[in-house]
Amino acid sequence: MQYDASDGARFAYDGPTLRLGSGSVASLDSELASAGCERALVVCGSTVGGTGAVMEPVRAGLGGRLAGEFPRTTPDKRLSNAYDGVAAMERHDADALVAVGGGSSIDVAKVMSVLHADERPPDRVGAELAETGSVSIPDGDLTPVFAVPTTLAGADLSQVAGLTAHPSSSLVETFVSGGVWDERLMPTAVVGDAELVATTPESVLVGSAMNGFDKGLETLYASTRTPVTDGTASRGLRLLAEHLPRLGREGATPAVLEPVVEGTTLVQYGISRRSETTLSVVHAFGHGLTRGYGVQQGVAHAVVVPHVLEYLFEHVDARRELIAEALGVGDAAEPATAVVEAVTAVRDALDLPTQLRDVDGPAPEAFQAVAETILDDSLMRNAPPELDATREDIEAVLEAAY
Repeated sequence: MQYDASDGARFAYDGPTLRLGSGSVASLDSELASAGCERALVVCGSTVGGTGAVMEPVRAGLGGRLAGEFPRTTPDKRLSNAYDGVAAMERHDADALVAVGGGSSIDVAKVMSVLHADERPPDRVGAELAETGSVSIPDGDLTPVFAVPTTLAGADLSQVAGLTAHPSSSLVETFVSGGVWDERLMPTAVVGDAELVATTPESVLVGSAMNGFDKGLETLYASTRTPVTDGTASRGLRLLAEHLPRLGREGATPAVLEPVVEGTTLVQYGISRRSETTLSVVHAFGHGLTRGYGVQQGVAHAVVVPHVLEYLFEHVDARRELIAEALGVGDAAEPATAVVEAVTAVRDALDLPTQLRDVDGPAPEAFQAVAETILDDSLMRNAPPELDATREDIEAVLEAAY
């Protein structure tokens, strides 16, 4: 849906309960009780699972509703790993999943919820993933997922989960990358506790912060924008533009992270909806630069976002004045230039890479293929109206970022 003030807009969104603030992880017991859940399986990676400063508050917050832990998720979100998690659900008789960590743990928990309800043999599910890039979601209720993010990428307020399968698992014959999406995959509640986020290494936090920051930029210029997301993204961007540089200067303390977690939550609000999303051009670039390469998505965003914005502003309005206002530079004589400078300043304050040549991404000889991947990405459909992107345009952005 493209918002046009002349004919109005429709915003249909069933978001999770949000609990924000230091110490809010103590609310887990009451949130599970509100949802009628008695036995929670904590889903996380091994690093988070071995970090007492995270796990002890989570365990205390769950109290008697803690049924068990599955500290085995991995960044590649493997289908076989999700099946291992389903086995853990059955061993612990879990009726809820509490995903703690970054986007990979949250996504794996969502996939576990789907597989737990799917009665087909795993090889049938793998065959469907290989053929279609997705997995059918059974009718009826799914196991509720409660998200406790410890990064700032913003994977929690989403109805989507990424998924891969590797031939070593015997579920597929070749490597497959895909995902699942359904409104029932939206977490039941999200707990944004700055004290837990502060335990994450800064090298991880800053990349994830850029990913979350870019969600706010895209939400304002996407063709799928709405007046509601204009408001939440604008407020979130203002908080992030003001406080992310503090993260670079002062470090990851709860006091610094409180407004950052709030801003990240606001820029996510309403961007993942039943039939559409506001993720757009920058995220399409992120997908193209990370598919088959070792560069982390937030780092890829950091390198290309100033160049993507320059490209957009050269060809379309892209709501430059609204974005400038959200970033606190609304009085600039040249809003487009001011926006690019403000975004670059946030990136540089986080000490993130500035050139594609300095990260584990594609070399120039691969730019044509990468550009085709970016252009074919479904998120390009959400580009600003009137943008007619070509492969040559995308290559030129990559070359400028190199």
